[in-house]
Amino acid sequence: MGLFERFRKGLEKSRAAMADRLLTVFRGRRLDDSVFEEMEETLILSDVGVDTAVELVEAIRKEARKRHIERAEDLPEVMADVMAEFLGPPVEMAENPEGPTVVLVVGVNGAGKTTTIGKLAHAYKSQGKRVILAAADTFRAAAIDQLLIWGERVGVDVVRQAQGADPAAVVYDAIQAAKARRCDLVICDTAGRLQNKSHLMNELSKIRKVAERELPGAPHEVLLVIDGTTGQNGLVQARVFKEVVQVTGIVVTKLDGTAKGGIVFPIVREEKIPVKWIGLGEGMDDLQPFDPRMFAEAICRPESRV
Repeated sequence: MGLFERFRKGLEKSRAAMADRLLTVFRGRRLDDSVFEEMEETLILSDVGVDTAVELVEAIRKEARKRHIERAEDLPEVMADVMAEFLGPPVEMAENPEGPTVVLVVGVNGAGKTTTIGKLAHAYKSQGKRVILAAADTFRAAAIDQLLIWGERVGVDVVRQAQGADPAAVVYDAIQAAKARRCDLVICDTAGRLQNKSHLMNELSKIRKVAERELPGAPHEVLLVIDGTTGQNGLVQARVFKEVVQVTGIVVTKLDGTAKGGIVFPIVREEKIPVKWIGLGEGMDDLQPFDPRMFAEAICRPESRV
């Protein structure tokens, strides 16, 4: 399956909520204010959010006028172009040229953090990179066990300590192991207990200090994992985690199981955090680097227009 087809298949439900619904709105109509009003309503129902939907529709209206579009059925191409520009160019993962790259993965429990880490490890190992995982969510024994299972499945080492151990000590051990074994990447799991924000802030702050001390510039990436099925609640999580830690990128998971893919737009617009990976299915290869153009095309072009 080609990459674009993978995006289309994984975003099938979001496309049905947006493009396929709009196709019935557009069919046989001339372009007028009522079309844009219904477009705005559809975007809001697709979890784009009110402010972002208003901004997108205004940009689409201006572009349609510039292209002298008269038929509503010609709007999907304009929508895809405007949305792709709105999301900006792809933002690649940072790399440390002078040693292991350290990636912290944060997010609430249940968002798909551990699965994301396993799939990230697989993606990098498939590129010939040497990867090591750090089980720094020491609050939950299940989190350590899950990471061990993923490590075995992918074929990478997992550095761990006992449940209740200091998470920063686990990250320290993982960085030392990565240096000794000449690994390219250290991916660190972390706790996601937002109920106690100050404790989580202190924990992540300590992890950052330890990583920075052992490797100048580390952590090189802080990825926030958001469950795509939670819709607007994902935006709230992005705001809270931004207060707790310096998030450099978003991973939106489980998009294949939801019609709420529109949440990507307000995250980028309102929180100014790039989306770097999206989960398009349950398979090992279904975590894909985020491509704004492919994403926009996949949710804007109705099934019958491909």
